[in-house]
Amino acid sequence: MAGVTEDDAARFAYLAEGNAKQARKRVAADVLITDRAGRVLLVDPTYKEGWDIPGGMVEANEKPRAAAERELREELGLTLTVGGLLLIEWVPPHGPWDDQLMFLFDGGTLDDAAVGDLRLTDDELGGLKFVSLTEAKSLLKPRLWSQLDKALTARTSGGFAYAELDPDVGR
Repeated sequence: MAGVTEDDAARFAYLAEGNAKQARKRVAADVLITDRAGRVLLVDPTYKEGWDIPGGMVEANEKPRAAAERELREELGLTLTVGGLLLIEWVPPHGPWDDQLMFLFDGGTLDDAAVGDLRLTDDELGGLKFVSLTEAKSLLKPRLWSQLDKALTARTSGGFAYAELDPDVGR
């Protein structure tokens, strides 16, 4: 680096050491999508039990919104500009996993043509469907239903929510 002094190099080394030791969070980016009837889109992952909200894990150095859009393209063939952030939730460590930050974005309401164009484009999903809120509550694990409910409330109010999941809430 041109013009870097010994003090700059020492400071850089100190910061790099700190960066190497600091926590690395897992990050997920999901999307709330509804149809014109107000039903929510759920997906059925093949790699775990139960239904889920569309989205997935953020890759290293990837923006959460970009990850959400990428996951929709990869898994559902849906090219969508994701809207505003509805929820950030901290999820405590569980099972083999460290803690996680979960971002839930507003994917808006799809018209009938866009709903008809949805298709599974990745082996990670075994199904997709739009369901009523009552059915979503029965299909989703308590943690996911709680996230969806908070996101729907934020969407309705035009706001945003931050939550920290209680470690005792069912997964």
